[in-house]
Amino acid sequence: MTNKMIEVQNIKVNVSNINENDYICISDIAKAKSDKSRAADVIRNWLRNRSTLDFLTAWEQIYNPNFKVFESEHFRKQVGLLTFTPSVSEWCERTNAIGIYSKSGKYGGTYAHKDIAFEFASQISPIFKLYLIKEFERLKTLENKNREWDVKRILTKNNYLIHTDAIKFRVS
Repeated sequence: MTNKMIEVQNIKVNVSNINENDYICISDIAKAKSDKSRAADVIRNWLRNRSTLDFLTAWEQIYNPNFKVFESEHFRKQVGLLTFTPSVSEWCERTNAIGIYSKSGKYGGTYAHKDIAFEFASQISPIFKLYLIKEFERLKTLENKNREWDVKRILTKNNYLIHTDAIKFRVS
């Protein structure tokens, strides 16, 4: 797992890579709408929304063969009730979801797969979402340039070793 940071409209947003998938900290994104202490409330309110649950369920059905669709229906049936205050960890535990998760510690917060994070950002602000996508793409372009440089370096090193070994073998 690797962590990187991008800055979107003066807000630092953590990006984590897990098993070749990018997860963006939606707790950081929520700070664009509210202060840090209320970011969890913004996420919780977003999770209470029927369209959010529909989107999360659809995403999980596409990308997660172990998703418990029946359990997600229990969440959908409670939408609109004043007592319905789901948490991300509750969603994950009951449905076996992989698209969103909460973690504590140095890079703590609620992280969502980039598809879900972009959807969340559109609920915060369309302008913020567009800048988030732009910064995320810039990060990916930079990572690919670094990866390309590493590949060229490795190929050059291996070619050098092959040539020097060939010369040593021929001289012997």
